[in-house]
Amino acid sequence: MSTDTLLIILGWVITTALLIFFVPKDKIRYAILVFLFKMSITWIIGLLVVELRLLEYPVRSFAYASKTSFDFEYFIYPSFCVLFNLHYPEGKSFIRRFLHFIYFCSFLTAIEVVVEKYTDILEYLHWSWYTTFITFFITFIMSRQFYKWFFKIKEKST
Repeated sequence: MSTDTLLIILGWVITTALLIFFVPKDKIRYAILVFLFKMSITWIIGLLVVELRLLEYPVRSFAYASKTSFDFEYFIYPSFCVLFNLHYPEGKSFIRRFLHFIYFCSFLTAIEVVVEKYTDILEYLHWSWYTTFITFFITFIMSRQFYKWFFKIKEKST
Protein backbone atom coordinates (compact mmCIF):
# COMPACT_ATOMS: atom_id res chain seq x y z
CA MET A 1 0.00 0.00 0.00
CA SER A 2 1.39 3.38 -1.00
CA THR A 3 1.94 6.35 1.30
CA ASP A 4 -0.70 8.29 -0.62
CA THR A 5 -3.29 5.58 -0.03
CA LEU A 6 -2.40 5.53 3.67
CA LEU A 7 -2.86 9.31 3.82
CA ILE A 8 -6.29 9.01 2.21
CA ILE A 9 -7.29 6.35 4.75
CA LEU A 10 -5.92 8.54 7.55
CA GLY A 11 -8.03 11.43 6.24
CA TRP A 12 -11.14 9.25 6.45
CA VAL A 13 -10.29 8.06 9.97
CA ILE A 14 -9.52 11.54 11.33
CA THR A 15 -12.58 13.09 9.72
CA THR A 16 -14.84 10.31 11.00
CA ALA A 17 -13.42 10.74 14.51
CA LEU A 18 -13.99 14.51 14.36
CA LEU A 19 -17.62 13.93 13.39
CA ILE A 20 -18.15 11.37 16.15
CA PHE A 21 -16.65 13.58 18.86
CA PHE A 22 -17.79 17.04 17.74
CA VAL A 23 -21.32 16.54 16.41
CA PRO A 24 -23.72 16.57 19.35
CA LYS A 25 -26.41 13.88 19.24
CA ASP A 26 -29.16 16.50 19.31
CA LYS A 27 -27.71 18.14 16.18
CA ILE A 28 -27.38 15.09 13.93
CA ARG A 29 -30.26 16.18 11.69
CA TYR A 30 -28.56 19.57 11.22
CA ALA A 31 -25.32 17.79 10.40
CA ILE A 32 -26.93 15.53 7.82
CA LEU A 33 -28.58 18.44 6.02
CA VAL A 34 -25.37 20.50 5.90
CA PHE A 35 -23.39 17.45 4.79
CA LEU A 36 -25.76 16.69 1.90
CA PHE A 37 -25.98 20.32 0.82
CA LYS A 38 -22.21 20.77 0.84
CA MET A 39 -21.70 17.43 -0.90
CA SER A 40 -23.94 18.53 -3.77
CA ILE A 41 -22.01 21.78 -4.20
CA THR A 42 -18.53 20.30 -3.94
CA TRP A 43 -19.30 17.36 -6.19
CA ILE A 44 -20.43 19.65 -9.02
CA ILE A 45 -17.58 22.11 -8.55
CA GLY A 46 -15.06 19.27 -8.20
CA LEU A 47 -16.17 17.68 -11.46
CA LEU A 48 -16.11 21.02 -13.25
CA VAL A 49 -12.61 21.90 -12.00
CA VAL A 50 -11.22 18.52 -13.04
CA GLU A 51 -12.90 18.57 -16.46
CA LEU A 52 -11.51 22.06 -17.10
CA ARG A 53 -8.07 20.64 -16.22
CA LEU A 54 -7.47 23.10 -13.40
CA LEU A 55 -6.72 20.30 -10.92
CA GLU A 56 -5.76 16.68 -11.23
CA TYR A 57 -6.04 13.82 -8.76
CA PRO A 58 -3.45 11.20 -9.83
CA VAL A 59 -4.11 9.01 -6.77
CA ARG A 60 -7.77 8.64 -5.85
CA SER A 61 -10.43 6.18 -4.81
CA PHE A 62 -12.72 4.95 -7.60
CA ALA A 63 -10.23 5.94 -10.31
CA TYR A 64 -12.35 4.46 -13.08
CA ALA A 65 -15.58 6.10 -11.96
CA SER A 66 -14.50 9.73 -11.75
CA LYS A 67 -11.49 11.95 -12.25
CA THR A 68 -12.26 13.89 -9.10
CA SER A 69 -11.42 12.99 -5.53
CA PHE A 70 -14.34 11.11 -4.04
CA ASP A 71 -12.62 11.20 -0.66
CA PHE A 72 -12.27 14.97 -0.46
CA GLU A 73 -15.30 16.21 -2.42
CA TYR A 74 -17.76 13.66 -1.10
CA PHE A 75 -16.70 13.12 2.51
CA ILE A 76 -13.86 15.16 4.00
CA TYR A 77 -14.83 18.66 2.86
CA PRO A 78 -18.58 18.23 3.58
CA SER A 79 -17.66 16.89 7.02
CA PHE A 80 -15.59 19.97 7.83
CA CYS A 81 -18.51 22.08 6.66
CA VAL A 82 -20.70 20.29 9.20
CA LEU A 83 -18.22 21.20 11.95
CA PHE A 84 -18.03 24.76 10.63
CA ASN A 85 -21.80 25.27 10.80
CA LEU A 86 -22.50 23.44 14.04
CA HIS A 87 -19.77 25.35 15.90
CA TYR A 88 -20.40 28.71 14.23
CA PRO A 89 -20.13 31.54 16.80
CA GLU A 90 -23.78 32.56 16.57
CA GLY A 91 -24.54 35.83 18.33
CA LYS A 92 -20.88 36.86 18.53
CA SER A 93 -19.30 39.94 16.98
CA PHE A 94 -18.76 40.31 13.26
CA ILE A 95 -15.01 39.98 13.77
CA ARG A 96 -15.41 36.68 15.63
CA ARG A 97 -17.73 35.28 12.93
CA PHE A 98 -15.42 36.46 10.16
CA LEU A 99 -12.43 34.86 11.88
CA HIS A 100 -14.40 31.59 12.04
CA PHE A 101 -14.55 31.65 8.23
CA ILE A 102 -10.86 32.57 7.97
CA TYR A 103 -9.81 29.81 10.38
CA PHE A 104 -11.63 27.01 8.56
CA CYS A 105 -10.65 28.21 5.08
CA SER A 106 -7.00 28.70 6.09
CA PHE A 107 -6.79 25.31 7.81
CA LEU A 108 -8.21 23.43 4.82
CA THR A 109 -6.13 25.45 2.35
CA ALA A 110 -2.94 24.74 4.31
CA ILE A 111 -3.66 21.02 4.33
CA GLU A 112 -4.39 21.07 0.60
CA VAL A 113 -1.15 22.93 -0.15
CA VAL A 114 0.87 20.39 1.83
CA VAL A 115 -0.93 17.50 0.10
CA GLU A 116 -0.32 19.09 -3.31
CA LYS A 117 3.36 19.74 -2.62
CA TYR A 118 4.38 16.45 -0.97
CA THR A 119 2.05 13.77 -2.39
CA ASP A 120 0.55 12.56 -5.65
CA ILE A 121 -2.99 12.85 -4.32
CA LEU A 122 -3.49 16.31 -5.84
CA GLU A 123 -1.77 18.31 -8.52
CA TYR A 124 -2.42 21.97 -9.35
CA LEU A 125 -2.43 22.51 -13.12
CA HIS A 126 -3.97 25.96 -13.52
CA TRP A 127 -4.83 26.51 -9.88
CA SER A 128 -3.23 28.08 -6.81
CA TRP A 129 -3.64 28.14 -3.06
CA TYR A 130 -5.55 31.43 -3.11
CA THR A 131 -8.06 30.00 -5.60
CA THR A 132 -8.61 27.19 -3.14
CA PHE A 133 -9.05 29.66 -0.28
CA ILE A 134 -11.56 31.75 -2.25
CA THR A 135 -13.61 28.72 -3.30
CA PHE A 136 -13.63 27.45 0.28
CA PHE A 137 -14.76 30.86 1.51
CA ILE A 138 -17.56 31.14 -1.07
CA THR A 139 -18.85 27.62 -0.50
CA PHE A 140 -18.76 28.09 3.29
CA ILE A 141 -20.84 31.26 2.85
CA MET A 142 -23.28 29.33 0.65
CA SER A 143 -23.63 26.53 3.18
CA ARG A 144 -24.04 28.97 6.05
CA GLN A 145 -26.76 30.88 4.22
CA PHE A 146 -28.55 27.66 3.34
CA TYR A 147 -28.27 26.46 6.95
CA LYS A 148 -29.72 29.73 8.27
CA TRP A 149 -32.50 29.74 5.68
CA PHE A 150 -33.51 26.11 6.17
CA PHE A 151 -33.56 26.23 9.96
CA LYS A 152 -34.87 29.83 10.07
CA ILE A 153 -31.94 31.14 12.11
CA LYS A 154 -31.75 34.89 12.61
CA GLU A 155 -28.23 36.39 12.74
CA LYS A 156 -27.57 38.17 16.03
CA SER A 157 -24.41 40.17 16.60
CA THR A 158 -23.15 41.80 19.74
